[in-house]
Amino acid sequence: MRNKYYLLLMLFFGCKGYAQQPAFSGALKETFKGPASAGQRAQWLEDLKAWRDKQKADIHYNDQLYNNWALKWINHTFIYVQMMAHDRFFYDPLTRKYTVDRYLADLKKRYGGIDAVLIWPTYPNIGVDNRNQFDLTADMPGGQEAVKQMIKNFKARGVHVFFPIMIWDHGTRRIQIPMAEALVKEMKQLGADGMNGDTMTGVSEDFYQYARDESYPLAWQPEMFISNYKMLEWNRLSWGYFWGYEQMPGVSVYKWIEPRHQVNITNRWAVDKTPDLQWAFFNGIGYNSWENVWSVWNQIPERYEEAIRRISAIYHAFPDIWSSKDWEPFVPVLQKNIYATKFPSKGKTVYNFINRNTIAISGRLISLPYHKGDVYYDLWNGHRLKPEIKDGNAVLSLDMEGLGYGSILATGASLTPAEQAFLTKMAVMSKRKLKSYSAEWKPIPQQMVAIAKTRIPLKAPEGMIRIPAADNYEFESVGVMIEGNELPTAVGVQHPWESHPSRSQKHQMKVPSFYIDKYPVTNKQFKKFVDATKYHPADDHNFLHDWVKGTYAAGTEDMPVTWVSLEDARAYAKWAGKRLPHEWEWQYAAQGTDGRKYPWGNENLKDNYPPADTARIMRKPTAVDAYPSGASPFGVIDIVGNVWQWTDEYTDLHSRTAIVKGSSYFHAQTSGWYFPPALEVNKYGKYLLMAPSLDRARTIGFRCVMDAE
Repeated sequence: MRNKYYLLLMLFFGCKGYAQQPAFSGALKETFKGPASAGQRAQWLEDLKAWRDKQKADIHYNDQLYNNWALKWINHTFIYVQMMAHDRFFYDPLTRKYTVDRYLADLKKRYGGIDAVLIWPTYPNIGVDNRNQFDLTADMPGGQEAVKQMIKNFKARGVHVFFPIMIWDHGTRRIQIPMAEALVKEMKQLGADGMNGDTMTGVSEDFYQYARDESYPLAWQPEMFISNYKMLEWNRLSWGYFWGYEQMPGVSVYKWIEPRHQVNITNRWAVDKTPDLQWAFFNGIGYNSWENVWSVWNQIPERYEEAIRRISAIYHAFPDIWSSKDWEPFVPVLQKNIYATKFPSKGKTVYNFINRNTIAISGRLISLPYHKGDVYYDLWNGHRLKPEIKDGNAVLSLDMEGLGYGSILATGASLTPAEQAFLTKMAVMSKRKLKSYSAEWKPIPQQMVAIAKTRIPLKAPEGMIRIPAADNYEFESVGVMIEGNELPTAVGVQHPWESHPSRSQKHQMKVPSFYIDKYPVTNKQFKKFVDATKYHPADDHNFLHDWVKGTYAAGTEDMPVTWVSLEDARAYAKWAGKRLPHEWEWQYAAQGTDGRKYPWGNENLKDNYPPADTARIMRKPTAVDAYPSGASPFGVIDIVGNVWQWTDEYTDLHSRTAIVKGSSYFHAQTSGWYFPPALEVNKYGKYLLMAPSLDRARTIGFRCVMDAE
């Protein structure tokens, strides 16, 4: 799911294995180019069929898995969505319940609903400590039993459930059996239907072999282009990265080789969904309606929502026809820049059309061989068509919006009651043109969770340092998130003075004087709080995970307390008469007023903070007073390089995120997709929040502040 990774793969693979193929289009060679002219279409189609036959013969293609009735649902997975487990429509941390009905109702209302969901609890938080992909799934609220029930809830509503494969996860806690074997066991224990191979150019055969039980087969779906066509035998689905759109649509390579292979076009950062939806409709393939992108909400504008609703309705009205082994793209039409595909089946044929013109067209569109008794229906507009019979052909006219869609059913049979009802529904929907719906995109607004002021102490509290007021503090901060620059007005957070979320902030502000803990809160200090209040959170999974029998291990009393959620830290702060710092307060206390990068200056002096731990086992943090040379200009110690520290929380309609500062000693290796460090004090990490069970980490602690004026 990483743009740079795509480019590296293309450089590596080049055109290897493609020497005999027809011309390609699309960024990742997942589509064929169409015929150069209408006159060349017949030869082009014959060449394409010959190429397909040769490819199948060369690899001794076996379609056994496509004949497995237990996987028939894959061919009906038209609208598919990747979602974050952290989405607030999916889980309510107040009631501690999964809200599957609420999540699905929102999608049903906006664009007609979905057929499958990919639940994502891992990246981008993975690597903040050494929990691996199995641990993060196990840490989802309620544990395995609650997750199993949540999956049952989806499936009871006709939605199939996928989880990701983090094939690159080799820098966190080691497991003792092969990853493929472990993931297959996990998915079958949970009751999931399939897995998406993150960054995989085809889910490898070992996954398929471990899941060969035909009574419970799993569906495999690589994220990227499939590097070896042999893999199509068990990769029943794939994502379609059809970027680099041209005027003429491309033909899906994998669907052409195996018409029962289900592709779902994916383009998560796109705002204009027209090319994606048109190319999907032309090929009779699905769409990934991904909106929550690592907590960045890229909502589908309502015009494209409505297009998805209508495309989905047509797909579901004739669910099996799109897998027709005799489908043919680029059927000749009578108007320019209109492209058609034919999907024949027993007794009926559907023709899909896309208008690549920006202006509407009307009138004669296609001429079809006529047989007595043939009738024709405009599926997009929901009514019967009256053909013009001429020279043994039926000439059909159709109205299509600019950049719009059309669909015709040709049949010699009577419509079923369900098909009649579908036409009635389409007639109602089509009364309003797509162009009348707004295509405007807006970033979703965020709010910073308010932090109440503390009482003003009469004298300096023990263990705290007074930070003087600053009338013109130049607060400048930048997020270290790996992705998202395609939407610069949505990535990051929205500070109170900003009109939209952004990755970087630069703001001159007045900072009142405050006190801040000289050191992060230690195990010993947190134990006093627990003993005094009998504090025990309702969601206690991972709470003080490294303590034994209610106390910390000998020799760790002066280490920063970790495995505490944002809620746990706030509870401690309230008991102590303190609060958590705002991000800018933390940064001011660490940086002073001269804009330095590190608490001690602008040079990265590695003797001023703990050494990095790159082992998968992961050691404990160091004592908070171990590196006095790393003090800030105000004397604040252990502020970078030992543990991340909680500061502000931001919420929007779909996500909760926390700003963590100071970085930690743990640096997961082997991949660039792990939670990135932010050692410089003018950088921040954006940590996704779901529930305390998942949010608590071995590398996140906190320090408190008190107001001084």
